[in-house]
Amino acid sequence: MNELRHLAFRSLPILLLAAAPAAHAQIDPVARNLVQLGYNQPMEGRAPIAAYAYYYYNKPDFYRTNLTLRLAVAPTYVDSDFGFRGALGAQTDLSLGLAGGGFADSYNEIRGGRWLQKESFDGHSVELSGNLYHLFNPADQIPLNFVLHTGVHGSIYTANNDTSPNFRVPDDMTVFNVRTGLRYGGIEPTLFPDLAMELAVWYEGEFRTVADPYGFHNDRQVRPSSHLFWASAALSYTLPESKQNFFVRMVAGTSVNADRLSAYKLGGFLPLVAEYPLSIPGYFYQEFDARQFALINASYIIPIAPNERWNLMFNGATAGIDYVDARQSPGNWVSGVGAGILYNAPDDRFKVIVDYAYGVDAQRDTGHGASSVSVLLQWDLGKNHSHSFQHTQPHRWAGWNWIMGR
Repeated sequence: MNELRHLAFRSLPILLLAAAPAAHAQIDPVARNLVQLGYNQPMEGRAPIAAYAYYYYNKPDFYRTNLTLRLAVAPTYVDSDFGFRGALGAQTDLSLGLAGGGFADSYNEIRGGRWLQKESFDGHSVELSGNLYHLFNPADQIPLNFVLHTGVHGSIYTANNDTSPNFRVPDDMTVFNVRTGLRYGGIEPTLFPDLAMELAVWYEGEFRTVADPYGFHNDRQVRPSSHLFWASAALSYTLPESKQNFFVRMVAGTSVNADRLSAYKLGGFLPLVAEYPLSIPGYFYQEFDARQFALINASYIIPIAPNERWNLMFNGATAGIDYVDARQSPGNWVSGVGAGILYNAPDDRFKVIVDYAYGVDAQRDTGHGASSVSVLLQWDLGKNHSHSFQHTQPHRWAGWNWIMGR
């Protein structure tokens, strides 16, 4: 793990759920006041510490009845969105977003199960966005939404203390992005919701003003444009009598001109680090960069105490991956399994999970197979719930590698 340096330890990377406004009228109609914490610690190999910590606030009827404020705050990053319900008609909403802070675009090179610190670097960002949400079926219980997002994203890349002096980091760049898709249903930003479903298809395009190569002797490409296409199907259901809960999500994506900076990121077990966290238990967080992939995640929760205070949890995932860099590969098919304990506080405001995971196909210096431990905590300060929350990004994480120094 990270050693002491100059009387200050390298802090946890603090990741932020990149959430967009939600279902029904597209702007989330439910007041939310959540604290989310997560930590994923590998037990074999040296890897970047993976964690998230953020406060999520959603306030409908902010100042006026048709305005909504969404705010997500982490130690070095803020993501905000100001929504206007019914801006272009009864079923069409608009929002304006502003996000920015430190370490959101940092990149860690992991190949062959090894974290290559000399080829890793920090990235900071700021983004201004505009969003349109249209609801097709206001009379139905399950909403069908069209989402259009446009944004201008600025990235500033810097070497850190471990980056090789011979390694050239990417040039600072401005990225124009567009994301659009259809979503039927949605999932709340909570740990293992009782009831949820979604079917969704998405496209995202990124268009860069700078596309110069980087790395050792400029051996890594930055594409002028990258195009991502993905689809998701998910179901969470709680059996009414036994209160056992199962959750299954299938996500598949492909791309055109994906590079390391735009590829899908798979690995680790941090279920609220992004809308589609692309988790594979037992592996390093974001261990794999994929051009295309197919992933199945599943979990099953069984109450073992009255009032569902204590629960057993079992989870697993399997994925087929086409890598950006073939040297990254332990094989084109990887799987992981896990088990843990989930505790619910009596008023359901507080939830904590301790989970052990095993990466069946993980490639490490000690051989194949690797273990990790995750701790997840959710504190619901408002205790308001809806079964229709939605966001829009598949693999993005707004992350901050360090709070104090690198």
